[in-house]
Amino acid sequence: MTPAQIELVQSTWDAVKPNADTVAELFYQRLFELDPSLKPLFKGDMKEQGKKLMATLSLAVASLTKLEEILPAVQALGRRHVEYGVPEESYQTVGQALLDTLNKGLGDAFTDEVKEAWTQTYVTLSTVMIEAGKTAEEA
Repeated sequence: MTPAQIELVQSTWDAVKPNADTVAELFYQRLFELDPSLKPLFKGDMKEQGKKLMATLSLAVASLTKLEEILPAVQALGRRHVEYGVPEESYQTVGQALLDTLNKGLGDAFTDEVKEAWTQTYVTLSTVMIEAGKTAEEA
């Protein structure tokens, strides 16, 4: 990721954060529209799940300039997703739901550059999670 992409992600996230509860709700609605088979993986209170999602995203976005500091936490999250039974192919669906949600929330501010920056961010983080999950499965 380039410094310009990191700035785009951070600045657009700052625009989204004030509406965190609504954004989380829209994200999960879109995720389950794209793949209803994922819904049973979420067994708890969805409002609490949404708060966790937004907190995790906030930490990740804030740490983009120092990714090495959060890599252990991202890897641990990937290993937990394996324990929860999250299929690897669902990462693509989650990425699409995230981009769709950001597009809806940011409107005209969701430019091609912003979309590419968020795509790079998601691919970077999800790749770390997937690799950590594979390592956990092999162990």
